[in-house]
Amino acid sequence: MRISLLFGKTLRDDPADAEIASHRLMVRAGLINQIVSGVYSYLPLAWRSVRKIENIIREEMDAAGAQELRLPALQPQDIWDKSGRNQVFGEDMFRLSDRRDRPLVIAPTHEEALTNLVAANVSSYRDLPITLYQIQTKFRDEPRPRAGLIRVREFDMKDAYSFDDSEHRLDASYTAMREAYKRIYRRCGVSAIMVEADSGAIGGKDSQEFMALANAGEDTIIFCESCKYAANVEIAKVSIPADKEDAPNDLKEVSTPGVKTIEDLTRFFNIPARKTLKAVFYWTDGEVVVATIRGDLEVNMTKLSNALEASDIRLATPDEIASAGLVAGSASPVGLDGIRKIADYSIEFGTNFVVGANVEGRHLQNTNYPRDFEVDKITDIALAEEGLACEQCHSPLETRRGIEVGHIFKLGTRYSELLGAYFSDADDKQRPITMGCYGIGVGRLLAAAIEQNHDENGIIFPVSIAPYQVWLTALNVEKEEVAEISNQLYETLTQNGVDVLYDDRPESAGVKFKDADLIGLPIRIVVSTRNIKQGIVEIKLRSRNDVEPTPINEVVARIKELALT
Repeated sequence: MRISLLFGKTLRDDPADAEIASHRLMVRAGLINQIVSGVYSYLPLAWRSVRKIENIIREEMDAAGAQELRLPALQPQDIWDKSGRNQVFGEDMFRLSDRRDRPLVIAPTHEEALTNLVAANVSSYRDLPITLYQIQTKFRDEPRPRAGLIRVREFDMKDAYSFDDSEHRLDASYTAMREAYKRIYRRCGVSAIMVEADSGAIGGKDSQEFMALANAGEDTIIFCESCKYAANVEIAKVSIPADKEDAPNDLKEVSTPGVKTIEDLTRFFNIPARKTLKAVFYWTDGEVVVATIRGDLEVNMTKLSNALEASDIRLATPDEIASAGLVAGSASPVGLDGIRKIADYSIEFGTNFVVGANVEGRHLQNTNYPRDFEVDKITDIALAEEGLACEQCHSPLETRRGIEVGHIFKLGTRYSELLGAYFSDADDKQRPITMGCYGIGVGRLLAAAIEQNHDENGIIFPVSIAPYQVWLTALNVEKEEVAEISNQLYETLTQNGVDVLYDDRPESAGVKFKDADLIGLPIRIVVSTRNIKQGIVEIKLRSRNDVEPTPINEVVARIKELALT
């Protein structure tokens, strides 16, 4: 492709709304263009990269035994009602009605549609196992689209689904997809680690995310350097050190005027935060819920939501707290009736806590569970943070930032039971099909690759997903000998299967070099009058600063060699 014919323009200045490097560089390099918040057009350069990523995904999916198909984005709402996820997705799902007023949805994912399809085509254990996949556009009405292709409302995703006759067979399918994912990221030039994750709206008993480590990532990863435990902060577990005393002391009420926070309590009573319990108020399903946790820890909203099986949860407002008869700054589960109460395991790792007395300006000393109060449920709702102890080896935990570039789930029989996907086993008994689900965001993977591969001058594309392998630059192209050699190289390289972007514009060397660095193709060839006189051209890798003078008649062989490394 000649740049003089290429659709799209580079920009000298950063876009005002760009928050992260990949967004800034993709807009400046003429790869993407926003049409409305969270919706982007892919220009020719970006689309070539996307197609290369898709080809890598297809090759690895096919090699793992999966079969490609295509499912509709427009679906009847009733299958989502049947699975219960119409309510779960809530405002994130686009909905509409056809001319006969039948409710429809634009699918954010395809578990329902594919389970229905398999139910109509699988009847016996002899039809299993099977794994099906597609690369298709999804739609989610994100409340806060941000960061270019990282969080959008329309996106391309590879979603695969495995169907097995048992949990044991699901484990094998899951392992095959997990290993295929590792190969995909490696081939795309993305460094990704696998972490334990929350299943979210997809559901299922087990799930793992693949995270591309990047400072601009919107996910926090909890990581243990000693044992390599890694998990999304949404579900990460910690080891809570016990703080037991010999025996519980008598409960004592103390006047504490103006004392409302954990910091106030630690100063007033001269105790560490771990000797306190705090009550946090949440609003869910039309009521206030009180969550109790040790004062040196924070509540994890995702864990809390899962524990409460809540479709929507948020911090309660002051009016909601007051209407429930609670006293902010002096509340605790002690003597609290008629309100749902949940607590973290940490309330069992200590004695003689200081807690609120549920009276303004009053607190209780020497509070102990279960002697002094009851809760409806005790579970893990603690937020894992840097410096806390790893649950597995008790070493200090670290935090890292990452971009989710893939998510795999063990769905079990949830969807097959709800949607009637059964098979006859060897004893002719009807059993629900066991399912797995495996997703990769294609555009997000491209953005993650750029986040990990760029410098202050622009993108540094991995060879495997670069729009073109070579940037051929002709300096002083108006000169006949430069144009002749450049044209010959362009034709010869192209005929030898090398993807070449030929900068044939009558621009200055500075403009051409800046654009070459900005777009970031892996290899640059410079043809100039000075080089031609010496019978050479200059070859430079985008990832390096040194220039390699190369005889013109050796260029093709050298480029093919570099393109394979």
